[in-house]
Amino acid sequence: MRASRLSLLAAALIAAASPCAAAGFDPAPWRQDYAQLKRTLEREYANLAWFASPQGGVDLPALDRATARALDGAENDAQAERALRDFVAGFGDGHFSFVPTLQPAAAEPVAAPPPADARRLDAAAGCAALGYDGGDARVPFSLPFESLPGFRLLEDGVAGPFRVGLMDTAQGARVGVVRLKEFSRESYPSLCLAAWNHPEVAGAGAGDAQAWRSRLRAQIDDAWYAALEAQLKRLAAQGAQALIVDVGRNGGGDDSGDIATRLFTRKPLRSSPLLVSQSPAAAAYLDEQLENLAQARGFAPDAQAIQALDRQTERFRAARASAREGRCELSWVWRERRDWNGTHCRRLVEAGSAGGPLDSLPAGAYGNARVAKRLHWPIQMDDHWGAWDGPLYVLTDARTFSAAEMFAATLRNNGVARMLGQRTGGDGCGFMVSAEPLTLAHSRLRLRMPNCVRLRSDGSDEVAGIAPDLPLPPREGENARARAQRAIEAVVADWPAQFGGAGR
Repeated sequence: MRASRLSLLAAALIAAASPCAAAGFDPAPWRQDYAQLKRTLEREYANLAWFASPQGGVDLPALDRATARALDGAENDAQAERALRDFVAGFGDGHFSFVPTLQPAAAEPVAAPPPADARRLDAAAGCAALGYDGGDARVPFSLPFESLPGFRLLEDGVAGPFRVGLMDTAQGARVGVVRLKEFSRESYPSLCLAAWNHPEVAGAGAGDAQAWRSRLRAQIDDAWYAALEAQLKRLAAQGAQALIVDVGRNGGGDDSGDIATRLFTRKPLRSSPLLVSQSPAAAAYLDEQLENLAQARGFAPDAQAIQALDRQTERFRAARASAREGRCELSWVWRERRDWNGTHCRRLVEAGSAGGPLDSLPAGAYGNARVAKRLHWPIQMDDHWGAWDGPLYVLTDARTFSAAEMFAATLRNNGVARMLGQRTGGDGCGFMVSAEPLTLAHSRLRLRMPNCVRLRSDGSDEVAGIAPDLPLPPREGENARARAQRAIEAVVADWPAQFGGAGR
């Protein structure tokens, strides 16, 4: 009898706590949250016009109707929340996503302590305190090339930043493979440890803490590119005839996704065109670039550089004015679909390129790196350019995102690489500047939404993902090792026709 009563009590408590048991549920506040979300998307979401087009692959009017029906039919908060989450998931844009909901502020909030002064710590503790804790152990290739007969591992990716190997095939071909696991320096703590006691870093330790951190970051950046250059030259010296750059399972990172492309060819490259939304967050990016251009005048530019600075300043001022004025409304996206290449307003502003105000500059431009890199960011690493100059393949999968997609797209757009594997995940450009997430008034759910767009060479939005030239779809009964072998064979069969001759 006691057990039975306890069971009944437990059932009653569960029912009382269950959202399904909520009495008098009113979906109206949730519909108001949905209306707030749609209004904010119209104002700030950079990819909205793309997804409202037939090319975008999402039927927004149908998704809107389905969400409205789900909210009208919701019987509790959980079902209403699920309707909103399904709406966001319907875009398939990883950058447009929910972030953790915040609890109400405490009556007596605890003040955050000041950050530890990393300079007073040893290298391991200091690098961890600065966020360099991405785990160098996560270095396997996205396909297990290491397990194939004829493969030699040259670098394990633990002692140094890159996993590197050479594959000698049964046909006598030799293929190099290099793994780029992330485009974020924080994922390479070994570089921080090596840079910690570098003379240029240690010598700045007694000065301003921010200047010291910038010096440390600059040393880490240069070490990353220098290590990559060394490995590419090593592969060439050891007879690699073609190169696979593995960016499968690469979640992205920073602008190095564009900058690094210059190491993989000696041909001039153009960075992808960049657009930003007509929003306060994106306007802040334009202001930032105008400030950088103004600062460059203090670095003694020559007459030619001054002309370039003036032209780009005029362009960015016009873009800044456009970000403030002439805004159109995008409520039509919930009623109809319009061609991406049409003349209708998309609430997007031209903002130079993914490589800065200019999409290209030759190495050593203007003879003044401090000026040139304000116009074209890759210039800061031009002493590492062209480390590889042979047949090039970029291996991608459905977990290749963001800056890794920029890397793949830039090489493919410029015709210097072939894509191998699977279509990328389709995050595209995310955030040129950080912005506060949207908080929905009723539910307090919080969302982030991208404020930039990168364009492909055909004018499409990179958020569509990068399709492979040489697809490697999984097959029934095939394990990962067999797919790795198939990847090697696809490259060996492809490069004579695509790149001419027998490789390097």
